[in-house]
Amino acid sequence: MRNVSLWKTIDWWIICVYVILVIAGWFSICGASYDFSDRDFFDFSTRAGKQFIWIICSFGLGFILMMLEDRLYNMFSYFIYGGILLLLIVTIFIAPEVKGSRSWLQLGPVSLQPAEFAKFATALALAKYMGSYGFNMHHLKSALLMSAIVLLPMLLIILQRETGSALVYLAFFLVFYREGMPGAVLFSGVCAVLYFIVSIRYGEVYIADTPTPVGEFVVLSLIIIFTSLMLWAYVKDAALALKLVIGNVFIVVVAYIISEYYIHFNLVWVLWGLSALLVGYLLYLAFRKWQHIYWLISVFTIGSIAFMYSSDYVFDNVLEPHQQVRIQVVLGMKDDPTGAGYNVNQSKIAIGSGGFSGKGFLNGTQTKLKYVPEQDTDFIFCTIGEEQGFVGSTVVLLLFLFLILRLIYIAERQTSTFGRVYGYSVMSIFLFHLFINIGMVLGLTPVIGIPLPFFSYGGSSLWGFTILLFIFLRIDAGRSRRL
Repeated sequence: MRNVSLWKTIDWWIICVYVILVIAGWFSICGASYDFSDRDFFDFSTRAGKQFIWIICSFGLGFILMMLEDRLYNMFSYFIYGGILLLLIVTIFIAPEVKGSRSWLQLGPVSLQPAEFAKFATALALAKYMGSYGFNMHHLKSALLMSAIVLLPMLLIILQRETGSALVYLAFFLVFYREGMPGAVLFSGVCAVLYFIVSIRYGEVYIADTPTPVGEFVVLSLIIIFTSLMLWAYVKDAALALKLVIGNVFIVVVAYIISEYYIHFNLVWVLWGLSALLVGYLLYLAFRKWQHIYWLISVFTIGSIAFMYSSDYVFDNVLEPHQQVRIQVVLGMKDDPTGAGYNVNQSKIAIGSGGFSGKGFLNGTQTKLKYVPEQDTDFIFCTIGEEQGFVGSTVVLLLFLFLILRLIYIAERQTSTFGRVYGYSVMSIFLFHLFINIGMVLGLTPVIGIPLPFFSYGGSSLWGFTILLFIFLRIDAGRSRRL
């Protein structure tokens, strides 16, 4: 009877989309890797043949995960997480170096990447902790432990020199936001990305005939504006916010006129002074009214300024040279068609050549002539665009959109915090992979080397996403027992 009820409670919509995406992914790998000298797609010496084995194993793995009792995932969450952390640590020391990273373990004829399996383990541990008795997002101890669960595997993966895989863990901040993290934290993260991009992109560009760098000028101006908006949003003092914006704009305009026509000087000096006065005023209000919100806004302002001036150091001294070039190419600071920009340029050509309806299966010239590096792994989407065109690409994206929306729907219907947090973790990871992978193929985001779920060649990736998804399906299938 338990099996009968299980099959009735499984979300078959997700199962159907999963099977369609996996099969479509296999055909894409066939198109990207097929050589006309190959005997057939099922030759196990070819990429398509190997992926077929991984797919069959994935179907079996999904079935096994569905047959396990859903309470086991909650019960053994920390054990799974601890085991994966140990595996990540071991990988750092014993994994052979592949393309500059140490992230692949050789198990006989098979290579596995533990970082792909760390995602579901982290999601389970996070769901377990956030669903435990006494957890409170707004308590410092809870917030620190919650963050540590995510940051620890992220750090270990960075030590393997797999920065792209490590960045995926930023997706968990969407889960934090859903579970009550203040919007200001998420807003601060968005601001940090904006500050970094503007300061790096326009750091050596100057305003007209003045010695004022555009990057510093724009970021400091944004910090002042954002601080004023936070006063409006959190203190509900629209009049004060409006006065601050108008007053600062007036002073900057007057300073610009003086600098342009009378005495040339760096307008950033003026913004420094205005920022210092703004912080001083916030601290004054904090002491006068004894409200912690003024303290927090002042911390946001000071932290924003510190982050802006640390961006150059991080870019020049922390990021690897190839990572710097990739960012410069995306931001339009450097044109490197034969180097860092080669992959993106070739993928754009492949996608563009597909037109509206595509060239047809196995008829892609860019992919057949191997112009696009990594065309069956990280850049698999260009194969879809060339062979299936705009129509095929749109269908794939709509399938992923349905998957994301369905995951949100299922996560919201969970009867436990554990199920809801794990569901949003799954959704966030898929969304991050989809956004970044498609973005880097189209030249909208830096190339960081993360796979497209169910499409990119590789057993570790396919198994990792399968485990991630089917654990959630099993947890969801058991929700009726908890009603």
